[in-house]
Amino acid sequence: MSKVYAATDIGTTRPINEDSYACMASGTYVVADGMGGHVAGEVASHIVIATIQDVLSREDKIDEPVLKNAVLKANEAILQKVSRHSEYSGMGTTATLFHADEDVCVYAHVGDSRLYLIRGGAMTQITKDHSFVQNLIENGEITPEEAKNHPNRNMLTRAVGVEKDLAVDTGKFSVGADDMLMLCTDGLTTVVSDDEILSILLSDTEHDKAAMLVKAALDAGSRDNITAVVVDYHA
Repeated sequence: MSKVYAATDIGTTRPINEDSYACMASGTYVVADGMGGHVAGEVASHIVIATIQDVLSREDKIDEPVLKNAVLKANEAILQKVSRHSEYSGMGTTATLFHADEDVCVYAHVGDSRLYLIRGGAMTQITKDHSFVQNLIENGEITPEEAKNHPNRNMLTRAVGVEKDLAVDTGKFSVGADDMLMLCTDGLTTVVSDDEILSILLSDTEHDKAAMLVKAALDAGSRDNITAVVVDYHA
C-alpha cells in the first residue's frame, strides 16, 4: 500500500502560485510549472492538469501513448485558449506525469519539472530537462552546480502550449515495493541539494515528506513557486 505526500507553496517573492499538481485515483500523478505574465502561467498549468485528468478519466489502460496523447491534448487546449484570449499570448507550462501499475511505471515529460526514482538509498533523475542550461551541461560548458545559478536557468527549450508541434518524452521502468517516486518543480531542485532531498525522503518520520521538502526550499530562500509530490510504495 503506497503513501502519497503532496505540497505546494507560492515561495517568497512571486505574486501568485503558477504551479499546479494532481494526484489521481488511477495512480497517476502530475506536476505543471506555468510561465507567462498576467497570471497566464497559472492559467496554463491549470489547463494542463484539467485536460490530463479529463483525458485519462476515459481510458481503461494507461500506457506511454495514452500519457503522451494527454499532454498533446493539453497543448492543443492551451493554444486554443490563447487564440481566443490575446492577453494570454506567450503562456506555457511544463508537464511531468507518471502512472504506476503493478510493477511498471510509465511517464511523459515536457520542460524542466522532474521525476525521480528513489531506490536502494539512491536517487536517480528519470526525466531530462528541456532547458538552455541542460544543453550547456551536455556540451560540457557548465557543471550542474553552475546551472543552478546561471542567469538563463529558467529558459526552457520545450514547453506545453507554445507551439503546435510538441515533442513529448515518454518512457517506462520497473517499480518495486521498496521504491519511492517524486515529482517536483524547479523551485525545489534549484535551491535544495540532491543529498538533502534524499535525506528528507529517507527519513523515518510521520510528517508529510512533501511538506518537509517545500519547507527546505523556503528555508533555502527559494524565490520560485515550489511543488513536490512523493509516492512511497514502501509505506
